[in-house]
Amino acid sequence: MKNKHLISPMDFSKEELNGIFELAEKIISNPKEFSHICDGQILATLFYEPSTRTRFSFEAAMMRLGGKILGFSEPNSTSSAKGETLADTIRMVSIYSDIIAMRHPKEGSAKVASMYSSVPVINAGDGGHQHPTQTLTDLLTIKSQKGTLEGHKIGLCGDLKNGRTVQSLIAAMSRYEGTEFVLISPKELVIPEYIREEVLKRNNISFKEVENIEEVIDELDILYMTRIQKERFFNEEEYLRLKDSYILDNEKMAKAKEDMIVMHPLPRVNEIATEVDDDKRAVYFKQAEYGMYVRMALIVKLLGVM
Repeated sequence: MKNKHLISPMDFSKEELNGIFELAEKIISNPKEFSHICDGQILATLFYEPSTRTRFSFEAAMMRLGGKILGFSEPNSTSSAKGETLADTIRMVSIYSDIIAMRHPKEGSAKVASMYSSVPVINAGDGGHQHPTQTLTDLLTIKSQKGTLEGHKIGLCGDLKNGRTVQSLIAAMSRYEGTEFVLISPKELVIPEYIREEVLKRNNISFKEVENIEEVIDELDILYMTRIQKERFFNEEEYLRLKDSYILDNEKMAKAKEDMIVMHPLPRVNEIATEVDDDKRAVYFKQAEYGMYVRMALIVKLLGVM
């Protein structure tokens, strides 16, 4: 996997993914063993779009491996504000670093970056398109919490139209036997047609689409909540009308299976009531922790330092 780019979760085979998860589990069990494995290596974090968890988890991952970081979280403070192209920025940054993690609001930007970089590029989110390291985080969470990646009925709830995390997860989990999806959203925010046709139907994946979470929550092994994404709306009135479509609370959780887990890529707004945080089935903060470990494993694999 040395020097590969990660643009889409489908860039890696199931065997390569298993290798990342196995390494992540080794890091979790003995982090000190890996604390100097990236000594002398530099990660560049290029965040053209706001982020807390993804940027911090990449930076924490590299520092916990003994490496160093450089980068920005405000593009207006860089030469892009002067009109520098993304291609030229990547050419320059790949001179100064050994690996790049980039988030950008434009779909396809990570692919463009990979074409001009002399070091591995990790897509940390490109518009409403892909978010592969969140998908790796989600897969590791499911594997760790449920014991396997096969045979789960997964409810995806919220903004499925703009949610890059759910679209990437659908593509990734469609590779595992026995996966079923329940797609829960308002009619205005249903899954894009290309996901429905090119991923679900083409691969004969069982799925159904509903608007009411309460009518299906008792069927689910995994409930993946997402926020209604204000930044993806051009019309604020429509956002305000839809933003409270789904709020998971203890009353709804009482109808769910005892071993169902609740996931969320975070940040949440109000789609999960804080009272749910104390439920043992709520694993979204643990999920964020898994994100750091899976990024540690990914960095090690792409740099080829072991």
